[in-house]
Amino acid sequence: MQRPHSVLSVDGRPVTWLGANFWSRSGGPRMWVRYDPAVVREELRTLHEHGLRETRSFLYWPDFMPTPDAVDEELVGHLLDFLDAHVETGMRTIPTFLVGHMSGENWDPVWREGRDLYSDVWMVSRQAWFTTEITRRTHHHAAVTGWLISNEMPIYGRRHDEPAAPQQEVSAWAQLLVSAVRAGGGTQPVSIGDGAWGLEVTGEDNGFSVRELGRLTDFTGPHVYKMESDPVRQHLNAAFVCELAAVTGRPVVLEEFGLTDEFASAASQAHYYRQTLHTSLLAGATGWLAWNNTDYDALAAQPPYSHHPFEMHFGITDAQGTPKPALLELRAFAEVLADVDLARTRRVDTDAALVVTSFLERHYPFTRPVDSQQAFRALRQAYVAAREADLPLAFAREADGFGDDALLYLVPSVRQLLATTWADLERRAEAGATVYASIASGEEPVQRGSWAPHVGRLFGVEHQLVYGLVEPVVEDVVEITVVRDFGTLRAGEVLHARAGGNEHARSFLPVVPAGAEVVAQDAAGRPVLLERTVGAGRMVLGTYPLEGMAGHLARVNPEPTWRLYDALATVAGVRRAVRVDDPLVLCDVLEREDGTRFAWFVSQHPGEVTVDVRAEGPLLDRASGADLAGKVRLPPFGVVVTRLG
Repeated sequence: MQRPHSVLSVDGRPVTWLGANFWSRSGGPRMWVRYDPAVVREELRTLHEHGLRETRSFLYWPDFMPTPDAVDEELVGHLLDFLDAHVETGMRTIPTFLVGHMSGENWDPVWREGRDLYSDVWMVSRQAWFTTEITRRTHHHAAVTGWLISNEMPIYGRRHDEPAAPQQEVSAWAQLLVSAVRAGGGTQPVSIGDGAWGLEVTGEDNGFSVRELGRLTDFTGPHVYKMESDPVRQHLNAAFVCELAAVTGRPVVLEEFGLTDEFASAASQAHYYRQTLHTSLLAGATGWLAWNNTDYDALAAQPPYSHHPFEMHFGITDAQGTPKPALLELRAFAEVLADVDLARTRRVDTDAALVVTSFLERHYPFTRPVDSQQAFRALRQAYVAAREADLPLAFAREADGFGDDALLYLVPSVRQLLATTWADLERRAEAGATVYASIASGEEPVQRGSWAPHVGRLFGVEHQLVYGLVEPVVEDVVEITVVRDFGTLRAGEVLHARAGGNEHARSFLPVVPAGAEVVAQDAAGRPVLLERTVGAGRMVLGTYPLEGMAGHLARVNPEPTWRLYDALATVAGVRRAVRVDDPLVLCDVLEREDGTRFAWFVSQHPGEVTVDVRAEGPLLDRASGADLAGKVRLPPFGVVVTRLG
């Protein structure tokens, strides 16, 4: 199966964006009325010297559009100088038109007077007029490499205590605004700037359908600031979001990510940037724009920094323009991108698929938001476990229908799939695939239980459920004993899985075999893993929702699901071009058009570690070509990229 890895094209040339979101330290969001050409050029030179070539720039809407039918010509002049400064310093920029939200505050043009930004025809026409006017005046400039309609419009367009805007209104608004860019002469790539927080990516409907907006735009731009309770999940958050955001088939640009000095030490900032950049690259991202270029100590009395003071210190340089650890990591990443020639490099195909339930991204009758949230949590934990097993995954979306070209299908802690999907999965097993599903009861008492039809026939078991009740997992740690060899699992091995979740989620499916063979059992002798041979393949049942339970727990990874996935990959015959036995070193491979392959090793260890590598060919030092003798040494939370001979 192919794994998405689309690259942006500007003026017919493939490009990779690496840069920063930009407000000058001369004024932050008010930089245009306090514009300092010399400071702007100094800031751009610093970025360029560290390998960055793009900025994302912002037109603070209340200043740029003082009345409904006028733009501030002085500020347009500053914008044109800003574009000139980019050309002078070898940079390009992606202007963002409608900036009413920024860093913890919303600002309206004084003339908005409460009008709805999506459904008020006159208000939408004013947004479109402004967008066309700015595009008409700037589209010809060599500095412009793309366009963004807005900044985090879901936050600006509706207050937090209001219901989300209807999807139809949002999509119509977006179509008109994209058309306004084209009407102004803009031919460069355009996207929305909404953050890609829609249902298909988060499981929560905010009116901005990532799938629908992908039909209107040229790239998808996730904004990722999620905080976690587990270090490995934290490092893979942006990667997982990028995988989900690829539902559009458009290039994925990690449009915003970063952290503030107030939330992380200097050393951990470097680790976070390094991990986010490389893991999102391996997840298919082909553009990165850090948040943001500088600190704002001089603006402590100015909103939003006065009431959100931590927002002052997200910079990759400090308030004097001195590089911080994040900028040094961006420079190192830029060197890797240049060395592998990312625009000509792609992810290798895979034989393994993670099945994404359509209940994550569609509203079916009488289903609830908690259903999609539970699916998101289980999928994310499954993704982490697969990365720990060095198992490259394609995301097979039930909503699109998925092909029959995978050898392994993972259906983690599932409660809800369509009835036809279960039948499709059984047919794939009959044709030779391995289908694994762990069963979850859900996280609320309404229609609690697995919705899989004929679960007994599918998996060769008879369930022992009592109506209205769940079988609780009473142990804090589930002891799992392997009773017969299965892939890389050996009879007699004992695994330990922590139990998490509420009283509904923390439950298992009681079964007795009825044609299936038991692979593993719990301390009470109850089946935990069973295999039913069907046709040329197999259906494998997990009676404990390991992924779902682990997804609730802090500092849980690595948990034993990675061992199960490693065994399933071996049984299914999934190709893994590079592997290590350490779950805290994540591996993957990219391949260039000329056949050159590059192997990535991403450590989750807080200390230095050396790993033995099993690979399809010798590992070679990327610079010298020296044979590494199958060993890679990684610094704390480090990344090493080698060639694979």
